[in-house]
Order: sequence, then C-alpha cells, then structure tokens
Amino acid sequence: MRLRMRRFLIFALLFVTGGSILPVQSAFATHIRAGEITITRKSCSSLDFIINITVYTNYGSPIRFSNGGVGELNFGDGSPIHHPPQEEGIQVPGFGTEFRYVSYSTSHTFPGPGQYTISYFEHNRNAGILNMFNSVETPFYIETVINIDPFLGCDNSPRLLVPPIDKACSGAAWYHNPGAYDPDGDSLSFEMTIPRQTVDQLVNAYRPPNTQEFYNKIGLNYGTSNEAQDGPPTFKIDHVTGTIVWDAPGAPGEYNIAFIIKEWRKVGGAWVILGYVTRDMQIIVEDCGNKRPELTVPADLCVDAGTIINEKIFGTDPDYDSVKIEAFSQVFSITPSSATFTPFPARFQLTSPSVDAIGTFIWATQCEHVKEQPYQVVFKIKDAPPAGKGASLVQFKTWNIKVVGPAPKWKSAQVNPGQRKANLKWEKYKCSNAEKMQIWRRIDSNPYIPPQCVTGMPNFLGYTMIDLISIQDSTYADNNGGTGLAQGAAYCYRLVAVFPFPQGGESYVSQEICIPPILADAPIVTNVTIDKTDLANGQVTVKWRPPFDANPSQFPPPYQYKVYRAEGFSGTIRQVAAYPNKRPDTVWVDTGLNTRETVFNYRIIAYDNNDAMIDTSSTASSVRLELKPQLKEIELNWNAVVPWSNHILQSPRHLIYRGPANSTESDLVLIDSVDVNEKSFHYIDSGQYQGKPLKQTDTFCYRVLTRGGYGNPKIKEPLLNYSQIICAQPNDTIRPCKPALAIKAVECKQYLLSASCAPNTFSNTLTWNLPTDETCRAETKTYNIYIASQVGGAFQLYVQNVRDTFFIDANLPSFARCYKISAVSRSGIESVLTDSFCFDNCPSYGLPNVFTPNGDNCNELFSAYSDRYVIGEGNADACGPVNNAAERKLLCARFVNTVNFTVYNRWGKSVFTYASGGERNIYIDWNGKDDNGTDVAAGVYYYIALVSFNVVDPSKQNRTIKGWLQVIRGSQ
Repeated sequence: MRLRMRRFLIFALLFVTGGSILPVQSAFATHIRAGEITITRKSCSSLDFIINITVYTNYGSPIRFSNGGVGELNFGDGSPIHHPPQEEGIQVPGFGTEFRYVSYSTSHTFPGPGQYTISYFEHNRNAGILNMFNSVETPFYIETVINIDPFLGCDNSPRLLVPPIDKACSGAAWYHNPGAYDPDGDSLSFEMTIPRQTVDQLVNAYRPPNTQEFYNKIGLNYGTSNEAQDGPPTFKIDHVTGTIVWDAPGAPGEYNIAFIIKEWRKVGGAWVILGYVTRDMQIIVEDCGNKRPELTVPADLCVDAGTIINEKIFGTDPDYDSVKIEAFSQVFSITPSSATFTPFPARFQLTSPSVDAIGTFIWATQCEHVKEQPYQVVFKIKDAPPAGKGASLVQFKTWNIKVVGPAPKWKSAQVNPGQRKANLKWEKYKCSNAEKMQIWRRIDSNPYIPPQCVTGMPNFLGYTMIDLISIQDSTYADNNGGTGLAQGAAYCYRLVAVFPFPQGGESYVSQEICIPPILADAPIVTNVTIDKTDLANGQVTVKWRPPFDANPSQFPPPYQYKVYRAEGFSGTIRQVAAYPNKRPDTVWVDTGLNTRETVFNYRIIAYDNNDAMIDTSSTASSVRLELKPQLKEIELNWNAVVPWSNHILQSPRHLIYRGPANSTESDLVLIDSVDVNEKSFHYIDSGQYQGKPLKQTDTFCYRVLTRGGYGNPKIKEPLLNYSQIICAQPNDTIRPCKPALAIKAVECKQYLLSASCAPNTFSNTLTWNLPTDETCRAETKTYNIYIASQVGGAFQLYVQNVRDTFFIDANLPSFARCYKISAVSRSGIESVLTDSFCFDNCPSYGLPNVFTPNGDNCNELFSAYSDRYVIGEGNADACGPVNNAAERKLLCARFVNTVNFTVYNRWGKSVFTYASGGERNIYIDWNGKDDNGTDVAAGVYYYIALVSFNVVDPSKQNRTIKGWLQVIRGSQ
C-alpha cells in the first residue's frame, strides 16, 4: 500500500509540473552568465592547492551562489564532491545592479602526481541566451586542467584580469581580451571551444555568434554585415594574444561563447602542455548609434634588464565622446619594481579634434623581470556615449614587452705554453638571478653582433656548447673534457647566461674571444674521406700532418706513425690497428670496410727516430650523410666529429653530388652547393638542378663534399672530405619493419631483498633488436618510445629520435609504466607499434603478529614492516637483535598508496580503526589504545587491512590482508 502511495505522489508531482521536475530546480537557480576556475599551488614542496571559482550572475542581492549549496565542485581525483556555500555577490562595474559576481576559494590536497580536471557544475544558466536552446534549463559547466608532475616543475594555472562579461553594439566590431598571464612565466595559447553543460555534453543547439540567423532576423544582408559592410561577419580569436574579434554583431540580445587558455612550458627543448583554463563568457549586444573609440599603442618592445620604459598610449573617439583607457597586465603586480599606468584609477577623459586621451606607462625593468616569453600589456579603451546612443563600445590592443638579459663581458682568454688548455675569465654577471652560464666554442673566428631581441646562440654560427656552469663562476679551464684541445686548432669562445624556469630566458650572446692555435706537437689529421661506398669493400683515405711544432731536439725526426680505427663518430668502440706496423708516410688507405652502414673514426700515434712515442692525434670521423624523402623532394643532413671545423668563413660552401639508382662515385655529378654558415649542414633537393620536381618513382643517390679548416695559417685550407653514397626515393610511404622487443621484467624477490625499503628513484631499461632483413636495416633511421601509465591506458608519444637499440627511462617515481616502440624510416614514416610491455612495481606489505605496549620503549607500536626508526618501535640495541632480517625486508611496505586498518576483538566488535593517505603514513603505528583512547586489554585480536597498491594493472590495485595479533602487557 505504501509503495502504491509513493508512486501516486511521484505521478502527481510530474503531472503538476508538466512531466518534469526541472522548473522546481530553477526556482532556486542562480542564473549564471559566465565564469572560470583558477588554481594556485600553495607550495612547490606540497600537493596543497587553492581552487578559486569566479562566476557572474544576473541576480540582485542576495546572490544565490551554488543554489544555496548544491553546486558541484569536482576536484577530479575521486574525492567527495564539494558544495560551495551561498555567497553574497559584488556588483559588476558598468553593468547596473542586475549583474553581480561571486569569487569563492577553497583548499584541496591532491593524492599525488597526475593530471586532474577540476570542474564546477550548476543546474541553470540565465534565460534568453540566443545562441543555445532553452538556456534557463541548461546547466552551466566549466573546467580547468592541471598536471602535477615533479619533472615538469611547479605550476599554477593562468590568471585572467578582464571580466568575462562584455557589451557590444549591433553593426560595430566587438573586441575582447581576457588579459591573461601565467604567474610562472609559461607561454599561453588561446583557442575557441563550445560551452558545455556537463563534462561530456555541449550545450544544446549551440551556434557561433556570427551565424546567419542572427542577422536575417533583423533584416540584415548577411553578405555585407561586417562593420565595413563589404563582407560577411567574422568571429575569431588570436591564438597568441587572446584577442577575440566579432566583426560585427547582429541581432541584439545575449550570446555565450567559450574559449580555452592553454599553458605551455619548454622541457628538454620541446614544448609541453601543462594544462588549461576554460572561460565561459557572455556578450550582451545592444542596438546603438555609437562609433567605436580607437587606441594607439607603441610598437612591441625589447629591452635589456635595467631599462626604464616610459611610453604614452593615446585614445581617440570619432564621436568625440569621453573615453577611458585601462591597462591589464602581470607587470602591474610583479615584484620587485612593478609598472604603473596613469591616470589610476582610470577615469574618463574628454576628446576633441585636437585633444586625445593619454595614458602613461612607466616601468623600471630589473634583472628579476627577464623572461623567455614577452610580457603582454592589454589596453582597453571605452567610450561614454550620451543618453540614447546605446551601449559603450570598446577596443583592445596588446603590447608585448620582452625583457632580456644583457650580454656577458669577457676579461681574457689565454693558453699556457705547452698546454692544450684555454683559461677563460669574464666579469661577474650583472644579473645574479640568472642560474647558469653556457660556454660555447668553435674553431676559427666567426664575427657576429646579435640583432635586437635575438638572444642565445644562433645555430648558424657553428658554435658548440661545451659546458653549463654556475652563474656565480667567472673563470673556466677548457681542456676538452680531459682529452685536451686539438693540436693545431685555433679556438674561439662565447658566453650566454641562462635564467631559471619557469620564467626562463637567455641573455644576448657575448662578444667573441679567441686564442692562438694550440701547438701542433702531435700528428694533425686533415682527411677522413670515403673513396668507395660498399657493405664489405668500402674504402677510406686518411691523411695527416707531421707534428711540426714538436721539439726536434727532444723528438728527433724522421717520424713514423701507427694508425688506429674505431667505429662511431668518436671513442674506441671496436678499436683496431688499421695498419699493423708503423708507417713513414702521412697517408693510409683503409679497405675492406662497411662504409654504407658504419661511421669510422681514426687516430694517429707518432714516433720519433728513437722509436719514442711523441703523442696521439685527436680523433677524426668520416662524414655521415642522412636522407629524409619528402613529397617530390629529398632532404639531406650530414655530420662529422672532427678536430677541425667544417664551418669556416673562407670556404663556407659544401658541395652536393647526385646520381641515379645504383650510382658509384664516378656516376655522381655536382648539382649544387650550400653555404653552411646560413643553412648549416642541411640541403633540400627539390629538382632545381633539372628545373623540375623529382619523380617520386625514381631513386636518387647522393654524396656530400665538406670543406673545413683549423684556423691555423700553417695548415692549408680547405680540408676536403667526402661522405658515403646514400640513396632514396621521394615521397616514400613504405612503413619500416616493426622492432622486436627484448626486455626483461624486474624480478621482484631479488629486488625486494636488495633495494631499500623506501626507494625514491626508479628506472626502466628497454631493449630491442635490429631488423635481420638488410633492406629493413637500411631503411630504419630512429625509434620512437610510447608510454601509458597503466594496463589498458592510452599510449602517448614520449621520446623521439632514439638512435640506439636501448633506452633507459630514468628518474621515475616508480616502475609502473607500459611501453610500445616504433621504428621511423629515413622518410619519417613510422612503423606499426610493438605489442605493449609493462614494467610493474613490486608491492609488499607485512604486519607483525605481536607487540608489547608496556612502557619499556621496545616494540611499543604495532607498525607495518619498514626500515625507518620509530621511537618506541624498538631497535637492536635496546630490544635485542632483529631476527629474520631478510624476511622483514621482503615484507617492507613498498608501493603502497593507502591503508584502511580495523582491529576486532574476539567477539567481532571493532575496537580500533585507522585510515591513511599518502606514502609516509601507511605504517599504522598503533599504540594499543582503542578508538576512545583507552588501553585495550592484553590478548589476541583480529584485523583486516584494506591495502591499495601502486601497480600498473588497476585490477590488482586493491588487496585485503587478514590476520591476528597479540597484545602483551606487563610482564607477559
């Protein structure tokens, strides 16, 4: 009977409300117009964050924020939904009493590293929004994403300074800029999205504001509805500045749009997205007879730290209405020495044909302001039309200011006689907040003065960074990593100061400073040139100069030489004597080599007439050419590791030779040359030699001739060296062979016995085999590594351009990670990915079965096994030796997320409960008191421990451990 009555009441309620209970909800709605969520990290050493929600509504006082407590703030980590309380709103300036905004903040601690989507949901938007269906019954949903990753560094979400509610006039272009900046100095990008009503659902029947129906309904010709009346209306966002332009609005009314502000950080030379903020905003279009005011801002600016910026911003109005100029930027709150913009607070200024409104921007920049990305100052001008002309119009303009570090200044560069070491000195760097000093080196001089705002070391100068040292240092001894500078070479140096992340930034490069040539008191290799390319019968000619600066009285001539060969660009991999005996000449032709696939390097040892060893030359490698086929063209890149420079001013052009398929050296013809001071070791053959694109059905073979020198007038230049021959076909779309994995998993028992109970760094080693098929081997150039965080998870590209057949994934928070590998051909075509291989953690959790909380400071706490020292837990000195140490180590708490622990007496009643959270409070440490703080009686108890482990397979994450324990008190 009760069930029937309940069904009747539900039916009656649905009947009265027209079959829906939503109108009951909207009676308590806040009618939200706009909003966003921003996030602030309290400390980079914790997981504590402040979540701030800002929303705009159309209610007068009082404002019902969260429907009086039923709005849903979801932290995205599985924790309970948070319901913000009802709050009073603040009136939005310039929008009358009907518009208010509420800003609510709450603290939250996330469980650990990961990507989290923080969202806010309410049941109702305001009524009458034109570009969505039934807006009053449409929920409001916004989200912000953060990525907590210790390897990416500390992060806060972007900040938005300009409110997300604005007015526009029908027929006049509308401008808006959110005034966004990133407090960590990360780079921002902007893109449009569609407003949502839940996490996976867009609002119903959304249309962009420039949709034709909003113009037809007021009788406008859509094809000429922009402000100039010469084209259709447009709606777009500038992806760099964030300025949104609607040129021009149509029907009066309210429109909602949404856009995303993404934050990017450069990590390891690659841009990584950290997260984003979604802003849902409202535009109120009115029918007015007003013309838009205009702003005049300075050109984008780049200044050395320490420069005082003093600039005027001008505003005019075609109707000569009064205008107000406002400025929004991070620089007005930055410390130290924030910028100012006057008049402040902003006020309306009269304009006339001869009088402009003026704002003054002043900023005394300092070293602390250096940043890789420019600061954006967003200026907004707003007019005040007389009554009857409708809404005010605005215009936004963005001014970029980049503050860069000044160039370091040299003191001296010297070489001690007889040493192969350069001693460098420079002035202590002006900006103490810089973090590192880059030291760059090249052979022979290359004069260069950096243009305005071009910081760091340009690639085309031919310099190589040899070290990165503390900014506090002002001296450096260059001995080429311990091997000594190359004999006979003249070296030049430059410096670049580097500023710490997240702001980052580099200084201007210093002037060049050079040292005289190093004494040529050892053989000087001048040539390692490939004469013949073959898999088994290749040929390399090696030439060298005698040690012409050696002391003849100490090392009497004539000299003899030994020639050594190794594989690779440098080092001693498979080093062999290329010639078994000593040679009196300075040329060696090395034969029987695989010059098609292998790079070789050579070193020469000189002996005097008494058979005493004089010295060893520097290592010099052959030139390696690589091809990357593209659509109707082929890209060439080449490299060599040599003691001379292949990047010299006197002979800058390297020669490009080409021939048909199966060409030998004699078949190739010179087709072009490339200035390596402009293009580096890079060339694209698009068929310009023949005046037509390369046929994608033809195979083309290439060889490069490099030209280099030591910068030493005693060594003739240029030094000429050929690469091997390599062939390819344009527009190659054939996938390379899939790699064959050869990975070994972690052996848990061995790991648990050998590793610390509380390790904090981990690494996974991936290995795979070269293709056995010769064609596959020749086509494969590099490998890509993909990762997923768990079994069944989505794989993401992790590392590119791996040239070895192994990869060590180091500094991981745990072993738990899955991998797939692909091969990449010379054409850039990727193979099928391998099957997944997952490394897993070795979880363990052990509990003892007895403890003695009797006050003797031995075994006072019931704790999970570990190697930490806890007062009262007991130690070998006070409580006797620990038995079964190996077994205890096997049972150490490892890879544990949380523990829920309950103790029961023999009658099944719970006497003690414990819930943990986080790696360091999973040990329980029960002192023998029940939940009321009373000592439990001695005796046997039973426990259940619900343990959540950090493992790669989610299905194996949770385990239940049951057991018994004995409490011993007194003299028991």
